[in-house]
This record gives sequence, structure tokens and C-alpha cells, in this order.
Amino acid sequence: MNLIVCVNNRMSIGKQGGLIYSIPEDMRFFRQMTAGKTVVMGRATLESLPGGKPLKNRKNIVLSHNPPKEQNGAVYCSDLSELSEAIKEDNTDDVFVIGGGMLYRLLYPYCKTAYVTVVDDDLEGDAHFPDLTADDNWKETYTSEEKEHEGLRYVFKTFVNSDPISF
Repeated sequence: MNLIVCVNNRMSIGKQGGLIYSIPEDMRFFRQMTAGKTVVMGRATLESLPGGKPLKNRKNIVLSHNPPKEQNGAVYCSDLSELSEAIKEDNTDDVFVIGGGMLYRLLYPYCKTAYVTVVDDDLEGDAHFPDLTADDNWKETYTSEEKEHEGLRYVFKTFVNSDPISF
């Protein structure tokens, strides 16, 4: 399993139910990495998507203790055991955790690779991502050249977990 996220210097990822940043190249990277794959998200992340509907061209799995009455084409799991069952047929390299903050904190130890867009900004959000640099299991293996969009500087980074937990 992998994860993909856009963070800033404060490890903020969202505010008031939405993303803090909308950087076209980051959005393209997200689509490229997750198209045709399985994405795992929390209920609030699903609700924040356009129309509150699952992402197209992906298997959408929602991990939530409160699944909605209407399934909307997503697979709902209420715990890690159900999530493990839901992804058992998938190639683990094709499974991406996409948020939100609570789900990242729960699942990052199970992930092998983290694709992190880091925006050089200090905006405070109300949803945060764990600092992988503070975890000895995670090592940065790639950093892109610095890029810029509308005054925001950012880089793409890849981290690898040397000891991911198995389901």
C-alpha cells in the first residue's frame, strides 16, 4: 500500500473540509498515480470530492465507522479487518491512501511508499499529515527540482518505509 498527499511546512493538508492548495501539476500527478488503481479514504474525504461522489476510473474504498445509507459506488469498510479483505485481490502497489488526516495517521505505518508534494508555505490548516522525517522507518529517496505555481514553491518527494506493517 502507498499514500499520496500534498502538505506544507506545518504538515497541514486541509482546512474546513477542503484541500489547502490546488496546484495543477500536483493534481495531474495525483491523477496519473491513482488512475486505474484503488484509493482508500475516509468519509469526510469522500464528501469533499466533487458532488461527494467516488473518483472515476478507480476502485474507491471508504474506511468509516459511519457508512452512509447510499453507497454511491464506493466500497465501505468499518475497520482494518474489512479494509484488508477489500484490498486482498489488489496488487499492493496499486493501493493508495488519499486522506484525510485521521486516515493518514492510522494507515501510514502500513504503507510502503509515500508520494508527498511539499509546498513551501506556513498556512495553518485543521487537518494534518504525520511528519515522516520524524519516523526512523521512513527515508526520503527522491526530491524533484523546485517548481512554482502562482507564487507557491513546491517539490515532489518520495519516501520509502523500511518496515511497513502487514495486514
